[in-house]
Amino acid sequence: VFAVNGFLRVATGFDIGLSTKCVVIPKQMGMCHKIGYSEMRLPNLMGHTSMAEVILKSTTWQHLVHTDCHPHVRMFLCSLFAPVCLDTFIHPCRSMCVAVRDSCAPVLLCHGHSWPNSLDCDRFPGGEDMCLASVTKEQKYLHKVIPKPACQTCPAVEEFFTHKRVLEVFCDSNFAVKVKLSKRRTVSDEQEYNIECQVEFITQGSLLPYETQSMIQQWLLINQKCTQRMTQTHHPMVYLLVGNIDEGIILVNQVYRWQRKDYQLTLATQKWRYHKCL
Repeated sequence: VFAVNGFLRVATGFDIGLSTKCVVIPKQMGMCHKIGYSEMRLPNLMGHTSMAEVILKSTTWQHLVHTDCHPHVRMFLCSLFAPVCLDTFIHPCRSMCVAVRDSCAPVLLCHGHSWPNSLDCDRFPGGEDMCLASVTKEQKYLHKVIPKPACQTCPAVEEFFTHKRVLEVFCDSNFAVKVKLSKRRTVSDEQEYNIECQVEFITQGSLLPYETQSMIQQWLLINQKCTQRMTQTHHPMVYLLVGNIDEGIILVNQVYRWQRKDYQLTLATQKWRYHKCL
C-alpha cells in the first residue's frame, strides 16, 4: 500500500547549510542501496531530521520502486530521501521529476493515490546544471523499448476449462506465463509478495523469456488488487497468466488457476508445441 498522501513535504525554506551531517544509508532503506554512494545527508531534502523518520517515510515508496515504473524512479526518490553526502545538496532537475511523474503517477493511481502536490515538479530546478538530469537523447536512442504493463481491470480467475479451449486462447495471445504467488508480511507489517515466474510460451518474436518474466512481475506489482485476489491465503498458489502486447502495452486477458489435480493446462502447454492455429 502506498501511504503517500499527507506525509510528503518538500523542504521549502529549509536551510540546507544548517547543521547537516553525513550518515550511512541504513539497511532498512533497500531502495537506496547500490546507487553509487553509501552515505547520505541528514536532514535530507524532505526535511526529515531523524533516521527513524527517514526510514518510516521512505519505505512506503519501496513498492513503487519495485514496479520499475521509470528507469530513474530510484535515483529521483533517493536524491530526496537520501541525498549524496557532498558539500552541497544536489536536487533532481525538473525534467527528471516530470519524466518520473508521467511514468509512475498511473501506477500510484492504480493503487488509489494521486501524485502528491508536495512533489510538484515546479519546485525543482528548471535548468539542467547542478541538478540530476533525466535520460539524455543519446541514452533514449540506445535504450531498447520494452513493452510496459498497464493498470487494468483484473480478469476473472478461470477454474473450469478444457485444454482445447485453452489452446484457442493461446492462438489469440502473445504470451503465457506460469506464476507461483504467495504473500508475506514485512517488518512494518505491510503486505508483500513472493512472485516466481516461468515462461510457458512466447509468440512475440522480439521478446526474450527473461524480459517477459520481468514484465509479468511488474504487472503483478502494479495491479496489486489482482495479486491480492490471487493470494487469499498464505499458501503458494499457481496461475497461468495469458495476454497480449498491444502498442507497447502488456495486457493480461486470461488468468487460469493451475491445480495439480487438473491436467488440462499441462496438456495444453504440451500440445502447444505441435499445435497449428486456425
